[in-house]
Amino acid sequence: MSVSPSPSPSRGSEPTVQEAPGRPRFSIRLAVAIILGNLLWLAPFVAGIAVLLPARLEMVAPDQKVQAIATLAMAGSVVALIANIVFGALSDRTRSRFGKRTPWMVLGSVATAASLYALSVVTSVTGLVVVWCVFQFFLNAIVAPLIAIIPDRVPEQLRGTFSAVYGIGSTLGAGAAGILASRFVTDPSTGLMVFGTAILFAGPVVALIAPDRSTADEPRAPLDRETLLRNFSFPRRGARDFYLALVGKLLFVLAMYSITGYQLYILTDHFGLAPAAAGVMIATIATIQTVGSLVAGTAAGPLSDRLGRRKAPVVGAALLLAVALMVPFLWQDSAAMIVFAVLGLGLAFGVFNSVDQALNYKVLPDPTTAAKDLGILNMANTGGQILGPVVMSVAVISLGGYRAGFIISAGIAVLSAITISLVRSTR
Repeated sequence: MSVSPSPSPSRGSEPTVQEAPGRPRFSIRLAVAIILGNLLWLAPFVAGIAVLLPARLEMVAPDQKVQAIATLAMAGSVVALIANIVFGALSDRTRSRFGKRTPWMVLGSVATAASLYALSVVTSVTGLVVVWCVFQFFLNAIVAPLIAIIPDRVPEQLRGTFSAVYGIGSTLGAGAAGILASRFVTDPSTGLMVFGTAILFAGPVVALIAPDRSTADEPRAPLDRETLLRNFSFPRRGARDFYLALVGKLLFVLAMYSITGYQLYILTDHFGLAPAAAGVMIATIATIQTVGSLVAGTAAGPLSDRLGRRKAPVVGAALLLAVALMVPFLWQDSAAMIVFAVLGLGLAFGVFNSVDQALNYKVLPDPTTAAKDLGILNMANTGGQILGPVVMSVAVISLGGYRAGFIISAGIAVLSAITISLVRSTR
């Protein structure tokens, strides 16, 4: 019985997941591979954008650091958008004895590692922007295929649980980024090389632990005009809920990363901590995020499977994030960031991360373009992480400071909850 998202009759798509009668089995090997693969790409990305690049800019161009972070964000978001579609579509069409996803994840691992090594030695703002864009491009050669493994190989009844598994990898990656990157605040070049080595293993680890089946003998649709449009463009039919999920995710991640993307400057420039004390605080926040997200996420995913609900937990997480973002707005003390970490980065982020992926699988318009469409949805995740600092940059430069950024971000989180509540294809 097929448990893949059902295509419309006109598409004639073949299902990608088959299950035997009875209760589907949980694959420990696949779960471990997804956790490690996600951790190994996300930690270097978050460490780079949240800590290491801001610290590098502090050394290279301290007078331009706020504007430079915004430039990195905008340029990277455009590159990531293109790369998500390209690598997702190429992955969907790839036929090899290593499967559809593995070749691209390995390529992305090598190229992103080289990019982080290059960032450790570049000494100009322009050079940092260009190399960061190269990193962002090839990062999506890992991300788009990796996220498509779940609809490829996991039955519907376990997708909430595997969404939680994916969320565990994200949580560990984000937590590791904060804890480890904080040690390199005064030596970001070394930090970039360390994380460059980590990301080199992302794709190969997935391939070795849970190798995909060969697709060398599978037929492939001819590359005509209709196929090009279906495989290399945004969905055009039956995609209302797809776009609501996309916008809702973008708003949630944007609201959260408008704070975390500037946490070093918030702690030093807004709350007045010394750099060393800020490094300790960042590590503390990262630890809270890791533990809180693991607890909340591990519980929320399987509970979502049991109740058959995807939308309600995601909406609740967005509203809780809005509450968390108001704490540092109302309380003028660095301890407010600890409360924000517990409520927002721990509970809200943990629930969102564990259930949102399962919601995304429900809104896919066509299973034959799963990696491309999930790549587009993941662009909301990547784009929110990149564009979040732009929101804070505007607040700091044009609206009077970081307090304005807190309240704007809370409003964005509320908009995320409203948008996701409009999805009809799942409860």
